Amino acid sequence: MNMNKSCSSLRHFLALLAILACAILFNGCVYRSQILYDSPPPKKDPLDFFDGEERLPILAWWSVVAEEATLERYQELKDCGFNLSFGYIDTWDRAMKALDYAEAVGIKIIFMGNDLEKNPTETARKVKYRPGLAGYFLRDEPHSNMFPELGEYARKILEGDPNHLLYLNLLPIGATDSFMPYRDYIRNFVKAVPVQLLSFDHYPIVIDYIRPTWYENLEIFAEEAKRANKPFWAFALATNHGPYPVPTIAMLKLQMYSNLAYGAQGVQYFTYWNRGEDTHPITNNRKLSPVWDRLREVNHELQARAYAFVGSEVVWVRHLGKDIPQGTKRLEQLPKIVKRLETGDKGAVVSLLEKRQRQYLVVVNRSFTEQLNLTIDFHPDSKVDRIRKDGTKLSAHKYFNTYWMEPGSCEIFAWDKTD
Repeated sequence: MNMNKSCSSLRHFLALLAILACAILFNGCVYRSQILYDSPPPKKDPLDFFDGEERLPILAWWSVVAEEATLERYQELKDCGFNLSFGYIDTWDRAMKALDYAEAVGIKIIFMGNDLEKNPTETARKVKYRPGLAGYFLRDEPHSNMFPELGEYARKILEGDPNHLLYLNLLPIGATDSFMPYRDYIRNFVKAVPVQLLSFDHYPIVIDYIRPTWYENLEIFAEEAKRANKPFWAFALATNHGPYPVPTIAMLKLQMYSNLAYGAQGVQYFTYWNRGEDTHPITNNRKLSPVWDRLREVNHELQARAYAFVGSEVVWVRHLGKDIPQGTKRLEQLPKIVKRLETGDKGAVVSLLEKRQRQYLVVVNRSFTEQLNLTIDFHPDSKVDRIRKDGTKLSAHKYFNTYWMEPGSCEIFAWDKTD
C-alpha cells in the first residue's frame, strides 16, 4: 500500500468535508437571517407578557440605568416585585445586554433608544424575537398636536413587529390643551395612534392632601378605555420631588388599589431609579432606600391578590363617606348578597368586579392617614370568601363584621354569581 497516496486522499476527503460543513453553516446563517427579517412572526397577543399566566403587570418606570445594567441589578428589580422594566438605554450593545439580563431573571423590557427612533421598522425586526422584550416606547405625555406624528411612528414599528406592545402615557386631566375637553383628548388619541392599551399618569398626593381631580380622572379614563375596548394602566408615585412627599406604604397602597378598583390591568411606579433625590427607591449612591422595601411589600401583596383583578371587568365603582370626590357617584345600592356596608363618615372606594362566574367586592380606604372601620354583613346562607393580603381565602362568615382598615388598605370579598 502507498501510504503517501492514502494520506493525501484522506487530507482531500477532510478538506471537502470541511468545505461542506462551512457551506451548511453559511446557508443556515442565511436561513436564520431570512427568518429574522422576512418571515411572518408567530401570532402573539401583545398583552400576554407572561405566556398565559394570570399575573399583574408591574412596571418600573425609569428602571435600571444603562451604566448599572448587570444581572444582579435586574435580579434586584425582580426581587422588588417588578416584572416589567422601562428606561433609556443609550447604545445598541447595552440594550441587547439589558434584554439578556431581563430574560435571565424573568423580567421583560419596554424598549427605547436612538436606534428605534431613527429606524423604527428595521429596529423592531431586529429585536422582535428577543424573549426579554415586552414592547416599544413611543413617547411620554403627548399633546394632541403630536398625535398624527405618533400614529405614523407607531405604524412603522408595527410594520416591523405587530406582536409586541406599543407603550405611551397620556397626560392627566387639567394638563392637556386648554381648549380640548379631556374626553376628546383621549378619543382623538385612540383614533390617531394604534396602541393596544391606554395609560395615563396622575400623581394625586401633594404635601398632605389628595388632589380633588384624581378620582374624576380615574372615572373618565376608565370609561373611555372601556369605550375604546382597550385595557388601561395607571401609576403610583414612588419618588419625592417638589410638593410630592416621600411615599409611605399607605400612600402607595391607596394609589394602587384605587387604580385596580377602577379596573386597571397593569400598574406602574414613577420612578424606580434615582433622578436627583436620595429618597428614591434607588438612591444617589446606587443603594436601596427604605422606599425600595415599601415597594417590595406593596408589590408582593398586589401580586398575591392579582387573580381578583387581572381579567376582571368593572360592573360599577361607587364612593362612600360624608363627602365624595368630584366627578364620582355615591353608593346607593348594594349587591344582593350584601345586607349592610357602612363606613360612617369616612371615605371609601367601593367597586364590584366580575370575571367569568365570580364576583369581587373591593373596598379601599380613601385616606392615607386615618383608619377606616368597615362594617359589612352578608346573608347568612351565602358563601363569601375574604381574600387576605397574602392571597389566601377564608370564609367571611368566620370574621367579625367590622374590619379595621389601615390607611390606604383594601378589603376584597368574593362569591359565585349563583350564590
